[in-house]
Amino acid sequence: MIVSSRDNTFDPASVPAAQVALVPGAGITADGRPTLALRDRIDGAIELYRAGKVQKILMSGDNSTIYYNEPGAMANYAISQGIPESDIVLDYAGRRTYDTCYRAKAIFGLESVIITTQKYHLPRMVFLCERLGLNASGIPVKQSDYLLNHYVFWNVREVLATLSAYVDIYILKPEPILGSPEPIFTP
Repeated sequence: MIVSSRDNTFDPASVPAAQVALVPGAGITADGRPTLALRDRIDGAIELYRAGKVQKILMSGDNSTIYYNEPGAMANYAISQGIPESDIVLDYAGRRTYDTCYRAKAIFGLESVIITTQKYHLPRMVFLCERLGLNASGIPVKQSDYLLNHYVFWNVREVLATLSAYVDIYILKPEPILGSPEPIFTP
């Protein structure tokens, strides 16, 4: 399903530099580690960081209960891969893609991001970020075996999620959990 009027998908070597790599959540395991899908997303951001394409990594996910801390799990994984904690920013209220994009602009004061997510998710996320005021490009990350086992599910889910994104942007315009601004960069 086409959601963007221009192609903003690049490989890591050719993607234009941006302020931040934006990593959306994709679940954690029962023992609190990132799922394979989430690790693939974080690995994409790590690659951009090491290549000097971004200065910081914004990890956005769900932390709606004390027992589920997606951003914390994401940060722990990135730190274990050698990313300095000082270059990781956590968004604890990124409960869905719309919220992640909205908060990147409204709370964290970003102007440009490189999204690291799977190919099936990338067009919708670029669409949402752009419509919410961010200059967004993205790199499709590796898709481990998890996708092959659930290919139909993820594609059907993405069609429904894309329809929901259109409704959010053009009709409902929901305001996610906000709070005080926490700019990543000071002017």
